[in-house]
Amino acid sequence: METQIPSQQTPMMQQYWQIKSQYQHQLVFYRMGDFYELFYDDAKKAAKLLNITLTSRGHSAGNPIPMAGIPFHSADNYLAKLIKTGESVVICEQVGDPATSKGPVAREVTRILTPGTVTDDNLLDQQHDNILMSIFKQNNQFGIACLNVASGRFTLQAVTDITQLQAEIARIHPAEILTPENTSLPVEKNKIKERPVWEFELSTATQLLNTQFKTQSLDGFGVSNYSLGLCAAGCLLQYVHYTQKCALPHIRAIIVEKNNESIFMDAATRKNLELTENLHGSDDCTLASILDETVTAMGARLLRRWITRPLTDHAVIQARLNHVGLLLQSDLLHDLRELLRNILDLERILSRIALRSARPRDLAHLRDSLGVLPALQNMLQEIHASDFDLLKKQINIFPEIFNLLQKAIIENPPMIIRDGGVIAKGYDAQLDELRELEGNSHDYLLQLEQRERDRTGLSTLKVGYNRIHGYYIEMSRLQSDQAPIDYSRRQTLKNAERFITPELKAYEDKILKSNSLALAREKQLYDEMLDAIGGSLAELQESAQALAECDVLASFALCALQNNYVTPTFSDTPGIHIVSGRHPIVEAVIDSDFVPNDTHFTSEKKMFLITGPNMGGKSTYMRQVALITLMAHIGSFVPAASAVIGPIDRIFTRIGSADDLASGRSTFMVEMTETAN
Repeated sequence: METQIPSQQTPMMQQYWQIKSQYQHQLVFYRMGDFYELFYDDAKKAAKLLNITLTSRGHSAGNPIPMAGIPFHSADNYLAKLIKTGESVVICEQVGDPATSKGPVAREVTRILTPGTVTDDNLLDQQHDNILMSIFKQNNQFGIACLNVASGRFTLQAVTDITQLQAEIARIHPAEILTPENTSLPVEKNKIKERPVWEFELSTATQLLNTQFKTQSLDGFGVSNYSLGLCAAGCLLQYVHYTQKCALPHIRAIIVEKNNESIFMDAATRKNLELTENLHGSDDCTLASILDETVTAMGARLLRRWITRPLTDHAVIQARLNHVGLLLQSDLLHDLRELLRNILDLERILSRIALRSARPRDLAHLRDSLGVLPALQNMLQEIHASDFDLLKKQINIFPEIFNLLQKAIIENPPMIIRDGGVIAKGYDAQLDELRELEGNSHDYLLQLEQRERDRTGLSTLKVGYNRIHGYYIEMSRLQSDQAPIDYSRRQTLKNAERFITPELKAYEDKILKSNSLALAREKQLYDEMLDAIGGSLAELQESAQALAECDVLASFALCALQNNYVTPTFSDTPGIHIVSGRHPIVEAVIDSDFVPNDTHFTSEKKMFLITGPNMGGKSTYMRQVALITLMAHIGSFVPAASAVIGPIDRIFTRIGSADDLASGRSTFMVEMTETAN
């Protein structure tokens, strides 16, 4: 339904409606000086969601125009609140110069923030991936494409029924889901964004993906049998271009996630095993909380990705286990973790650089992180084992980029480039010269003040400056009659008058011009730095990924050391043999010692019937076997004296939904306690 634009609008409101009519289902943040303002229904909704004042600006057809506003400098906090509620926000900036504009200042939409496409740190959870998912359904088959815009990781898969689809949604936990119009899916409705059916056309998707990856064919990505997934990926890519309003160079490939490459767990199993979220919806007392000794945000996210997708490829798993073993055998684990602790969130910083939304502090954090890499690389060289060779090769040092940032960016830059003060003195002679003119203004104003005092005989005369009215000569109201003839009144205060002279006006114009030129020059230098870093984007992303892996492997090693875990062994013979197994979460949170248990499944002994009193440990034992098996398949050591695990392709569990194992309470006890209270 098209928005009806009210009649008799001011030119500014006409401009607003021209923009709003294109974004009827999003909140439009319309830039007005130092504020973002919302009007009409947008204002009413934002005022309610943000708990801010609903006021009005002007009238339309005799009625007040509802308006709500937030300061530009504190907008991020408000945006975060709106995104968390599932809203999408259109950012409309002033792009024209108010001083030279005839009529309303030119404005345009610079970006669109949606739950699945945000990249700013303050809008994201450091420990969890923020995923945009697209689903295309045909003949009860489903193609799924997922993109982490904040990292560039782009995946594709196919599922054959609703159960598998629900399992993947539970695993990935997307922030936003794109579907064709009028497609019914069993997912949270507030996460769904319906898109036109034509955005899912295969030919369009193929063309878009080839353009994105600069390829002639997609065969090299192994997607030839994933046409439904490609349809979903094409829509997803169009949507991200629509929201970001720029190129997406950090998205360099698409990864096919095959169903047989990982152990299948349905949504109920994931919930009951409390892998990354407990039954109460928090991270406490989950497998992730036990295994997470990571020291980087990238590592924390990768760990959760591994936990939610345990692998079936024993070669990959064994390589991880070998890395963990080598770290345990070396004396470098503590020192390695201390170096990794100084690595900032390179994954997301690099994505913002690619999207041209990086802030000065992103570049400072990149500089500081790159400064750690030589020492870290040297430390890894001390591990003399071929298993570590690939990881060593992937972690590069970038001396040219580091030296550039070291010279160009001040130690602690401001939040935004707009106001300047980011580029270090001595980096650019032209910028230094423009800044020097402003730097000498203090001496000039003192000299002018003394000259004017001598000329007028007024010892209390002052020369000053403010952002609104510019430079001025100030004297009291009583003395204002003595102002020389070349003084022009600029501002009247309660007890003083402010004037300007032709000389001071000429100096003001000179300073303002130099300020404007300095800011423009600084922005130019900043953009050139983004270009220079972008030239090494692929290599930087590869190093960031390797650093995240290194962090997770070091986390596994520390957990094994602290909790007395052992290396699991894999066998081609069906069965599970666990000696003195322990529940990794329960043993970590109970005050008493955990009593270990043995488990022996074989091709002849395929099922156990467990009986016992309420709260005797039946659920704990069953989950313990599942968690030990899962830990082994992510490359972690396990809580047991020994563990030999045969081929596994699926984990099932359906245990009392109210079990609170971490507190030692069964479903029966939880329900009785609730009834008593």
